[in-house]
Amino acid sequence: MVATQPIGVFDSGYGGLTVLKSIVQQLSQYDYIYLGDNARTPYGTRSFETVYDYTLECVQHLFNKGCRLVILACNTASAKALRNIQQLDLPTLAPDRRVLGVIRPTTEVIGTYSKTGHIGILATRGTVTSESYVVEIEKFFPDLKVYQEACPMWVPLVENGEHNGPGADYFVQKHLDRLLQQSPEIDTLLLACTHYPLLLPKIRQFAPENLTILSQGDIVAKSLQDYLHRHPEIDAQCSKGRTLHFYTTDSAEEFEQKAGLFWGKPVRAERLTL
Repeated sequence: MVATQPIGVFDSGYGGLTVLKSIVQQLSQYDYIYLGDNARTPYGTRSFETVYDYTLECVQHLFNKGCRLVILACNTASAKALRNIQQLDLPTLAPDRRVLGVIRPTTEVIGTYSKTGHIGILATRGTVTSESYVVEIEKFFPDLKVYQEACPMWVPLVENGEHNGPGADYFVQKHLDRLLQQSPEIDTLLLACTHYPLLLPKIRQFAPENLTILSQGDIVAKSLQDYLHRHPEIDAQCSKGRTLHFYTTDSAEEFEQKAGLFWGKPVRAERLTL
């Protein structure tokens, strides 16, 4: 009997489900495990050291469950932990495993969407402070002008189910206005937090009609498909049984109640004790 070697998808909470949803839509043949560190969310306000420690711990749990490839479907974890895990930990802890993030795939293509060369980034405070998008975009599109705005209330609005209500209007308009005031030439917005796609109707309501608004799910899914094509040795290690398992570090019942908002339908989850 061949052991299951699923693709692991990690997030600090629920938001990574929007990325996993896009991945499964494009690459449905694989087995997947999703792990949300709901007991310690949010990551966006925590230090680099804490995010790194938490992320590494969760990645190791996914390795223990057979994952050969793990996607950090969390912008904060990708910004604050991915590089150290790739460069310092994998060579000694798990040289045959791979960990990928969501920032690099996005920054590799974002410049192709803009005609003015002015990009706006909407993200958590942790992602903005890390400057990860600014640094990575510079590598691929050095002529792009990048403007950032931290939106600390957006994640709580989504997780409390207020993202479609009138209470969200003030905070969405406030941060959009702040970002667009930095440059009238911004023509492309990146939602650099996996919660933010649920606010897309509100964002479109207050954004100029000519603005291109990008969510990361489809971009990351296409990048993963390309990665597996370019690395057949990794693809061969990923089992293809079309299974999905959901884990949370907090209450499974609470996870199931809220996860459906991001996943689009009910899920069954198990609690993972760290």
